[in-house]
Amino acid sequence: MSNWSTAELNAIDSVDEVVIATRRRDGSLRSDRIVWLVRHDDAVYVRSVNGTTAAWYRGVQTAHQGRLGAGSVDRDIVFVEVGDHVGQPTALDDALDAAYRSKYGKWSGPVASITSDVARETTLRVDPA
Repeated sequence: MSNWSTAELNAIDSVDEVVIATRRRDGSLRSDRIVWLVRHDDAVYVRSVNGTTAAWYRGVQTAHQGRLGAGSVDRDIVFVEVGDHVGQPTALDDALDAAYRSKYGKWSGPVASITSDVARETTLRVDPA
């Protein structure tokens, strides 16, 4: 499981937009992308609103490493696959959907997209490196 400090979790949870950059095989960082992260218990999760075809998500698949900037938090991270979500919603999916609705509910259209089956298939846990 993740090793975020309480202060880091609170900082991440307090901002709407988070910046991530994925690492290439050679260790260099790709361009920053703005994403929505949610906290569930003591872990942080991200999804691709555009599914598996999004450039940043494809970049994750190269090395499962990157960099996160969220408020006062600026850390190297690892992306952890959390299982096969294709057509098989889990309790975690439901909890993350609720977290996205709670945190980002003022934007109903994007929330519907980030809680869709297409986005659920891309769920990743984000841990500090």
